[in-house]
Amino acid sequence: MRSIRGFTLIELMVTLTILAVLATVALPLSQVAATRNREDELRRALWQIRSGIDNYKAAVDANRVNKSLDESGYPPTLETLVEGAKDLKDPAGKKIYFLRRLPRDPFCDCPSKTNAQTWGLRSYASPADAPAEGRDVYDVYSTSDKIGLNGVPYREW
Repeated sequence: MRSIRGFTLIELMVTLTILAVLATVALPLSQVAATRNREDELRRALWQIRSGIDNYKAAVDANRVNKSLDESGYPPTLETLVEGAKDLKDPAGKKIYFLRRLPRDPFCDCPSKTNAQTWGLRSYASPADAPAEGRDVYDVYSTSDKIGLNGVPYREW
């Protein structure tokens, strides 16, 4: 008599159960990895924009960018960092650029908004605990109401 080769129904069910358990373990890990990547993007974007704001202020302080007496010396808009400002010390009148492009807030799921509109803005005149827009851009923050993997809301990064 010849034996029949193959898997029994029980063996197949055990295998599928093991695969299902492995899949349920892997899914949350992939979600955490995706969130961590978005957090890294947010960290880089905030660093780039804040560095551009600081460089603009340094250029104003060095009398390379025009400012009136009633201005703080910070850029009037985020777009100014990309559009550039006329260099007062360059005889040819070339512009100084502070950012190549304005990054988007990775936690803003709002495709209809421009990159600049995805960020919350704080003016120089507003307090740190209650940021508000004003005549200039002193700082930026994420408008997301989510909390980071480190327990700190993205809005406070």
